Amino acid sequence: MNLKHLESFVRVAELGSFSKAARLLDVAQPALSRQVRQLETELHETLLLRNGRGVSLTGAGRRLFDHGVQILQRVALAREDLGAQRDTAVGHVTIGMPPSIGRQLTLPLIEGFRQRMPKARLTIVEGLSAHIVEWIASGRADIGLLYSPDAQPALEITPLLSERLCLVQAAVKGRRRSRQGVPLSDLPQYPLILPERHQAIRRLLETQAVRSGVKLHIAWEVSSIPAIIDLVCAGTGCAVLNASAVEASGRQVELTVRPIVEPELTSVLCLAQSATKPTTPLARQSAALLAELVQRRAAPGRSAKTRPGTARVR
Repeated sequence: MNLKHLESFVRVAELGSFSKAARLLDVAQPALSRQVRQLETELHETLLLRNGRGVSLTGAGRRLFDHGVQILQRVALAREDLGAQRDTAVGHVTIGMPPSIGRQLTLPLIEGFRQRMPKARLTIVEGLSAHIVEWIASGRADIGLLYSPDAQPALEITPLLSERLCLVQAAVKGRRRSRQGVPLSDLPQYPLILPERHQAIRRLLETQAVRSGVKLHIAWEVSSIPAIIDLVCAGTGCAVLNASAVEASGRQVELTVRPIVEPELTSVLCLAQSATKPTTPLARQSAALLAELVQRRAAPGRSAKTRPGTARVR
């Protein structure tokens, strides 16, 4: 099986599009289509279903995709292991980040990566913390930023940044914005727009509400943080978010942000890596760069949790 053809198939499957994969791999789209067809001919299986919106995996395609991700990862590890003898960052690394922090870090991360690791390649993917945990476990991501993850044997976790949770409301014209804290016991007065239950901040909020005997008024469940902020700005309800999510939206002037108090609720942004996968120079340097950028962006209302590498949970 040709590794080049296998990588082409995996990238098309990941992106759901031949045109997007062709741009990523810097090859002509007809050549990419031929490579995937040759793979299908060799395996006597239809791997992708073509439609007007892109492509989707067949059952056989899904099985090959899982194998392909692992195979390509092992090949990359072999290359990186050889480079490790020279302590040179080579190969490919995939970093997963939540949308709230990804919008702020993507540009400086790419610029820093290009300067410090010019011989390596970087892929950045965005997703909720629960999804990033799955990607690291399956090998689809090498490093991730997670909010308040649970300790688990498969992950090595380094706390980086502590952020207070805040009640986010639409600002009212002509009314002075209050920065006064909102007691947790007052939250039932506000119709809340929250992500689904497995999202880290939602779990943290509901756990503390149960402990305090507070019944939250959850009006809407929306997975997308940008969509939640749009709804808050439109006056549909309120949100519970950290400061970085509001900053990333670029809509601070339309919002009133008040910390939740009595008790204060804090989410911790952590760096996560596989606890079982060998650490390469590329992974070490990428993790150090990511941690450095997070620490650099610490602002009032947030605080550096630890220096990179000083606190680890396994």
